[in-house]
Amino acid sequence: MSLKASLIKIAIKWTPKALILWAGNIVLKGIATLTDFEFDLDRRKAFIRTRLQGEAEPIEVWLDNFVLLQDGETYHLMLNEARSNKVWLGNLLDRVTGKAWKIPEVPLLQPHLGLMAELLKPRS
Repeated sequence: MSLKASLIKIAIKWTPKALILWAGNIVLKGIATLTDFEFDLDRRKAFIRTRLQGEAEPIEVWLDNFVLLQDGETYHLMLNEARSNKVWLGNLLDRVTGKAWKIPEVPLLQPHLGLMAELLKPRS
């Protein structure tokens, strides 16, 4: 793993949850409130709990074993396991899990995809 990827990995691990919740709630203001967030880059696991504005029940999403695959100049995101406490969202997640989804070529994103692929490469 490159030095740059290692430093980013450390920064992700050391970022306080309170900072992530604060920043997320600034972005989601008026739409939803982010109430919990966990992200483990080593184990490829994420958990998100949010409450949509005007809704009583929170939405919870668990993502497991996600990877970014590189095939030449093309990148694909693969989400191997996902579930939610909401039936409708669980059904939607079932349709996207287990498939490699091509990441469209976005000029601002392209220079960073190689580093992201290094961080999210499949575990050996």
